[in-house]
Amino acid sequence: MHILKNCSPEAIKQAMHDIHVDPNGIDIMWPKAVNYIIKLDALSNITANILKQEMLSFGAEAALARGALTGKTKQTGVLLIGNLAQFRKLIEKLKNQPFGLKKLSDELDNAINNYQNNSFTVSAGRYKLNLSDRAHIMGIVNITPDSFSGDGLNNLPLSRIIDYAQKLAEDGANIIDVGGESTRPGAKPVPLKTELSRIIPVIKALAKKNKLPISVDTYKPEVAECALDSGAAILNDISGLRDNKMAKIASKYKAAVIIMHMKGTPLNMQKNTKYISVVDEVIDCLASSINKAREAGIKQEKIIIDPGLGFGKTAGQNLEILKNLTNFKVLGRPILVGPSRKSFIGKILNEQPGNRVFGTVSAALIAVKEGAKIIRTHDVKAVKQAFKIEEAIEKA
Repeated sequence: MHILKNCSPEAIKQAMHDIHVDPNGIDIMWPKAVNYIIKLDALSNITANILKQEMLSFGAEAALARGALTGKTKQTGVLLIGNLAQFRKLIEKLKNQPFGLKKLSDELDNAINNYQNNSFTVSAGRYKLNLSDRAHIMGIVNITPDSFSGDGLNNLPLSRIIDYAQKLAEDGANIIDVGGESTRPGAKPVPLKTELSRIIPVIKALAKKNKLPISVDTYKPEVAECALDSGAAILNDISGLRDNKMAKIASKYKAAVIIMHMKGTPLNMQKNTKYISVVDEVIDCLASSINKAREAGIKQEKIIIDPGLGFGKTAGQNLEILKNLTNFKVLGRPILVGPSRKSFIGKILNEQPGNRVFGTVSAALIAVKEGAKIIRTHDVKAVKQAFKIEEAIEKA
């Protein structure tokens, strides 16, 4: 007798195939082995009670507030508990129901499809990033004198910076991320001209020599446009397109965008880290930013999301996000995570940034296991080697 761990749909199908289940039987049975608990907020009591009745009719379950049953409340949260086959039946049944249930059926269908999807191709200018089979690595090139991690390259000649970026590519980076302003907690903004003078020569030189897509780490529209005009193909915006001009510029240049969540600015972001539910609130904010990007003309296949580890979050909140990273899959976009050498790793290990490589690798592997498709890191070679081992185990 063997008890199988929680399996992906592919693993379930393979297990059935291995014991020679009829192909038609596999199609019928595998959805019964995929279980979900779906949380819905603030539904009317009428809607919630209909949902409970329908779920019970399929042999599934719906948990709701006691007050929704007694009539003491007008709204309730709901936990829908069932397998994929039961949810598919529910979605079909709700399509002809009143009280907003048709809209809810569409949202359920979309959320489940997004959650199941692990195949993404991101279009970035002339580049296509295939994120379906393996996670990609974004190598960090900080052209700053005050990087928290101690890797600032601002005082080096251009040739040395280019060599550094080329070494990241040789070590296994799939994307090179160039930034000219430190965004560590408490960092002050640098003047526009300073940021431009730091990164534009590097991006121009890299675009000529480097075959990898270049990402520009900035929240300033003027810097973004100049960088994209100089050869960058990805706009990495820590402010999550807070400035409307950023989305328009990305759309104009057909660039990919990384939409990150951050409370406040780097200068003040750690002064307000209160959330009722950090995971739920970050997902909601990212959903709004995705809508903003789409309204500005950015195509869906160009959007990447980043929950923003360390940006307006405590160490515990960063760990909570990593633990629940799969929740972000409902947004239907590839997830980028940047745990590299960050303070939450330092607090756990009691190590300075330069000695947080092993912690970074551990966080990166867990993030990928939980659904991340891109890891942004200083330590490209170490992360790449860890990925190779993980991939070998998965393919065994």
